Amino acid sequence: MSWLDTLNALGVQVDALGNCQVSAANNRDTAVTITPLTHLGLFDVVGPDAEKFLQGQLSCDVQKVSAGKSLLGSHCNIKGSMISLSRLMPVEGGFWLRTERSILDAAMANLKKYMIFSKAQSQNHSDEIVGLGISGEQASALLTAQGFSIPAASGDTTIVKDGVLIRVPGDRFELWLPAAEAETLLTSLIKTASLADTDSWKLAEIRNGIPSLQTETLETFIPQMTNLQVFEGVSFSKGCYTGQEVITRLQHRGKLNRPMYRLAFTADQAPAPGTAINTPDRAGVGTVVSAAMNADTEGELLAVILKTSVDDDSTILTLENSDQPLERLTLPYALDPELFERPQRL
Repeated sequence: MSWLDTLNALGVQVDALGNCQVSAANNRDTAVTITPLTHLGLFDVVGPDAEKFLQGQLSCDVQKVSAGKSLLGSHCNIKGSMISLSRLMPVEGGFWLRTERSILDAAMANLKKYMIFSKAQSQNHSDEIVGLGISGEQASALLTAQGFSIPAASGDTTIVKDGVLIRVPGDRFELWLPAAEAETLLTSLIKTASLADTDSWKLAEIRNGIPSLQTETLETFIPQMTNLQVFEGVSFSKGCYTGQEVITRLQHRGKLNRPMYRLAFTADQAPAPGTAINTPDRAGVGTVVSAAMNADTEGELLAVILKTSVDDDSTILTLENSDQPLERLTLPYALDPELFERPQRL
């Protein structure tokens, strides 16, 4: 039985984009929820030069991943704009890179273009290695009862048999395992936990201010525009990597005009990534990064927006083709105020 067949048998339907919906029978009130991370996929970069290669391509410090951390890292073009965004995790012989399924093939292909001169190789493992998102006040206890060693802090990892357990912001966990092992584990977990759909996981990511990258937003954002530095997704001390000059110049000599914010919206469905945000006087002051519903006609989103438009509370922000005002919400972290105070230097 395949992973999707297993999920279908449990009342989980997965659409063509990888988003899963859970049947009403699974809507139980439990202290732990399990989300099949079917909207995400995984590829590896392995070999003697894997760390050196990725260190010269990605924005994060890959040496920290080798030491046991899990970090977000972007692959940028020479202009500093993100062409992929992945969560890295350490495995024997190299790294797993977890990313949105919609951009996975392109993300892997863009890295492989530069891999020809390195002793490293890459392969898509999305059909073999699958993810479970585990959240709730008893998540740690449930995983401990299953024999897992719990990572101590956000970004810490535990190597499990043939897989990796990561504590992610919001006191949640991502668990990546071979499909056969995940099937067995899920059967055990749902005895006391309930299944949740993709939107619930995306909503938690949004509330923790964690960016994602989709096909519609490729080459749209410089990493700091999505607050990636908050999560150590950008290193300013490790040395050269693709796009590093632009990214570092913005950090040390520039001024960030468009950071990422969290907002609430009213609509029948979530706006697609890349949807424009407007004001009455100006179109395109912002761009949706990600969005998820939390009720029939309500949801939350992350968006990169012109800071002056957000700072002025009297300015009405709306989604493209909508007259419903967006509500400003807080993020669980603060951005370095110096990013917005430095004068632009040419």
